[in-house]
Amino acid sequence: MPNTVIDLRSDTVTHPTDEMRRAMAAAEVGDDVYGEDPSMNKLEEMAAGLLGKEAALFTASGTMSNFVAALTHCDRGDEIVMGSEAHMMWNEVAGAATLAAAQVRTVPNDDMGRIDPQDLDEVIRTGGNIQYPPTGLVCLENTHNRCNGGVLDAALTKSLVDVAHSHGVPVHLDGARIFNASVALEAPPSSLVQDVDDVSFCLSKGLSAPVGSLICGSQEFVDRARKWRKMIGGGMRQAGVLAAAGIVALDTMIDRLAEDHAHARRLAEGLANVKGLSLDPDMFPTNIVFAQVEPSLGTAQQMVGRLAEAGVLVSYPGGDRFRMVLNRHVGDAQVDDALHRVSTACKQALAAA
Repeated sequence: MPNTVIDLRSDTVTHPTDEMRRAMAAAEVGDDVYGEDPSMNKLEEMAAGLLGKEAALFTASGTMSNFVAALTHCDRGDEIVMGSEAHMMWNEVAGAATLAAAQVRTVPNDDMGRIDPQDLDEVIRTGGNIQYPPTGLVCLENTHNRCNGGVLDAALTKSLVDVAHSHGVPVHLDGARIFNASVALEAPPSSLVQDVDDVSFCLSKGLSAPVGSLICGSQEFVDRARKWRKMIGGGMRQAGVLAAAGIVALDTMIDRLAEDHAHARRLAEGLANVKGLSLDPDMFPTNIVFAQVEPSLGTAQQMVGRLAEAGVLVSYPGGDRFRMVLNRHVGDAQVDDALHRVSTACKQALAAA
């Protein structure tokens, strides 16, 4: 493997900035379980304000935020409806089904993570038949992790929320990368989430904070969610050390996400010219790029291994694709270097076939 490694597995590999480290060292702290950590209180107020919600709650991770939302909205034996490619479905260890005792039912996501409102309307079950679990929650995702980093605009989000609300069902938005959507659409983040009942987002992806997510909603919802967070062991004490990094992230890191999007475009355009890979650069509006591996190169898993040997780390989501996620540690020079290494690895694979 080369001396330098280009890590494109995820934007979760980002390290805190120097400003974050200084803020963490100097953070004013208290006991957050008692509501007495001033740094955490400030972060939660900032998050709620940015998303246009009444209140916010810090959690250890995006998975915890999504799980807390399920616990807060659903009763045992309820059904949660979400997209067929949802992160909550694929990557969250069946927490809702196992621990919240809520059955998951899916509707199709298209290539950009969108759901047809009619499909959603047809699967919601609101009671009246004791043989069916009632739908307790609808979950959306923006941007969409498994669907090319696709974004949901405010109009589509509203149409889906309107369907759910017409049945009396609340909507949770997994907005782990909602600020990427905001930057891509050139729309305030609050405008993209104004219709959902609650939204979670991650500090530890492109925003580069070391730990944490927030879930935002009404004060009543957050009060109930706080109890569930405590029940599953998520109460933290002097958490202001973590909150301090989150404050810097929200203050300084949102606008620069546009750089990651530009680098993703540069990467996608270059990969489109590599023999053995198939992709359309126009399919990737944010910082996530997928490349399809043609049979002439072998399997996608084999290609992931070849790239690792070449010093380019990518992730394997299944099937015949691999995924690359741009982040603040990967600039133009690293993109060009990655393209050279990928091209070389593909030529070697073709020659060995």
